[in-house]
Amino acid sequence: MAKVFLLPIFLCLLWTLFLHFNGVSIKQGKKGFIYIIAISATVILSLGLLLWVTAEQNIRH
Repeated sequence: MAKVFLLPIFLCLLWTLFLHFNGVSIKQGKKGFIYIIAISATVILSLGLLLWVTAEQNIRH
């Protein structure tokens, strides 16, 4: 699970490289960073919720 927290960092790094190689400023690519962080946060929260739910079921049975 800890590796999932590296996902937004890795994706932001790739996005930065993409912007740099295409001659686009970081300010112009700001919306992409917002999307990356929002989608990554959704994935991390969903996986955390699934871990929490399945751990609760394991304790009860």
